[in-house]
Amino acid sequence: KTPPILPDDHAADKISEDKRLENRYIDLRRPSMQKILQTRSQVTRIVRDHFGNEGFLEVETPFLIKSSPEGARDFIVPSRQYPGQWYALPQSPQIFKQILMISGCDRYLQIVRCFRDEDPRADRQAEFTQVDLEMSFVDREDVMDIMGSFATRLWQEILGVDIGDIPRMSWHDAMEDYGIDRPDLRFDLKLVDCGDWAGDIGFRVFDDALAKPNPRVKAIVIPGGAEKITRKQIDELDALAKQFGAGGLPVTKVTADGFATGIAKFLAPHADRVREALGAKEGDLVLFAADTFDTCLKVMGELRLKLGRDLGLIDDAAWNFLWVVDFPMFERDEDAGRWKAIHHPFTSPMPGEESKLETAPGDCISAGYDLVCNGSEIAGGSVRIHDQAIQAKVFELLGLDGGTAKEKFGFLLDALQYGAPPHGGMAFGLDRLVMLLVGTNNIRDVIAFPKTQTGQDLMSNAPGPVDVEQLEELFVASTAPEEEA
Repeated sequence: KTPPILPDDHAADKISEDKRLENRYIDLRRPSMQKILQTRSQVTRIVRDHFGNEGFLEVETPFLIKSSPEGARDFIVPSRQYPGQWYALPQSPQIFKQILMISGCDRYLQIVRCFRDEDPRADRQAEFTQVDLEMSFVDREDVMDIMGSFATRLWQEILGVDIGDIPRMSWHDAMEDYGIDRPDLRFDLKLVDCGDWAGDIGFRVFDDALAKPNPRVKAIVIPGGAEKITRKQIDELDALAKQFGAGGLPVTKVTADGFATGIAKFLAPHADRVREALGAKEGDLVLFAADTFDTCLKVMGELRLKLGRDLGLIDDAAWNFLWVVDFPMFERDEDAGRWKAIHHPFTSPMPGEESKLETAPGDCISAGYDLVCNGSEIAGGSVRIHDQAIQAKVFELLGLDGGTAKEKFGFLLDALQYGAPPHGGMAFGLDRLVMLLVGTNNIRDVIAFPKTQTGQDLMSNAPGPVDVEQLEELFVASTAPEEEA
């Protein structure tokens, strides 16, 4: 029978992705897809060999677990044997791998499927795979050392690339200098802080921003940008800034005499001071953002990335790895009136930071760490809380009262009372690892049978309806309108 699509890499770009996913059994015959599957298999072989040689024990954790508030929405599964009760599919094996450490399993490894019922995003899948690890009697440095050695081996064996020593940067410096906690360091364009002078020039936009809680005024100086950046490009950057919460995008050009266009009239009386503070030269273009910490840095981080792409500043052949450390434990959820965990509720404070849980939770630094490659977070982890009292306090700060914490995490709190070793770990996103290694931006390219962005499997037509009898056995009824059921 003539196939509906051709298994030809040259023809693939002319075929819609939906059509390829619908006929995945043909699409996977393409040489490029076969190569990706081979690379993915090679990665998992290296994982097992590397960590097996380091004494890690591969242990499987359950897929049918109790629902718990870990961040994203759970996929839930009704229990036929316990009517009205529900399992959840795991978003991660986090609690179970900690239980394994308490149980005397010093080093744990699992290549595990995880599930998150998230709203559609181009770079996310409802089911994904992670390389999950945990170690007992370790501190942050121990975990980062062994995970860094794995990344070094992986890039060397698959790509023949020596990534060298991996530098580190604090979360604070990443945010202040790059506007993002996973900076792409393949190009420069660091953000410049303007707080020392922004309140002195009489520009209302800056003054209004500086009156807000935790304000920031930041600039990006584009060398030679006065000539390179067109009016149309400035309008596009302005629209992007507004998309991420800015009221607009103040700009100016640096001239031999001072500044021209945009907000030049406010800068002119302070030209020498401002030029020196910005490190700007004649012919440069300067973009500004002024708002709260969150909004200002989000805007500038997005602008920096767009400029890096549009100006051809990114070396696509380069590999730039970075450890980001010293994250805050919490961020404030003003709508809910409580704290939220930056990583997850089981992340430990750094040694010496524990007292801040009582006095200044927002200033408490966590023992978390992320591994970033070319601006993508490829792994994240932390040293875990191994003291029951500290864990209970963190739950309290997150708005979980004693009863709720006991209901959701009682078995972990109980286990911690019987002596838990200091332990920490990390999880690599396998799909993202493979995406980087094979050079694709599409997560569906690296999964044999992926879902669409809206969570459909076009080949098998999942999700689909089930018989009423199946629902009745589970004491479940659909309330969806007839045409949607």
